[in-house]
Amino acid sequence: MRILRAADYRVMPWKNGGGTTTEIAVSPDGAGLDDFDWRVSMARVETSGPFSSFAGIDRTLSVLEGEGIVLDIAGRAPARLTADSAPLAFAGDVPTSAALISGPITDLNVMTRRGRMAHGVECMPLSGEIRISPRADKTLVLAANAGFRLLTDDAPSLGPLDTLILDRHSPELRLQPEGQGLLFVIALDRLAANH
Repeated sequence: MRILRAADYRVMPWKNGGGTTTEIAVSPDGAGLDDFDWRVSMARVETSGPFSSFAGIDRTLSVLEGEGIVLDIAGRAPARLTADSAPLAFAGDVPTSAALISGPITDLNVMTRRGRMAHGVECMPLSGEIRISPRADKTLVLAANAGFRLLTDDAPSLGPLDTLILDRHSPELRLQPEGQGLLFVIALDRLAANH
């Protein structure tokens, strides 16, 4: 089990230069935007406009803060995404643009390299005790707008946007919310062909 603190995340420009992204975790460690297996990041979206294109990447987007965005993904009906919406999965190499509903937003972005990795993103309200049983190769747990405490012997606390990284063999986790917010559970699996 590893805890990443929000204060230590790396802030870098978007691939298309249109804003900044805060990198939460990437694999392999230190990988750039063209050679990662998986990447979890947050972006502050200040203006409407096109998304960066990522060849061979599958991505899932969730809204953490703000009123939301409408995503226009080529070949699909426009999708309205707010903090109450389920995470939205789409191909990173399909032309996509976003229109802000009302003011800037912060989004959570999960990307995996197609054919090498697969991912799933689950979002739930942070209320009452929550149990998480890691089943993926890597499971990332982070909370927006609130923190949580682990109900273990040493009971570490995680603040808003701190991230917990678990391996497949991690024991079941019990979390106690500290405030009202959303909990994101990100499952990352390496595909068998690449073992």
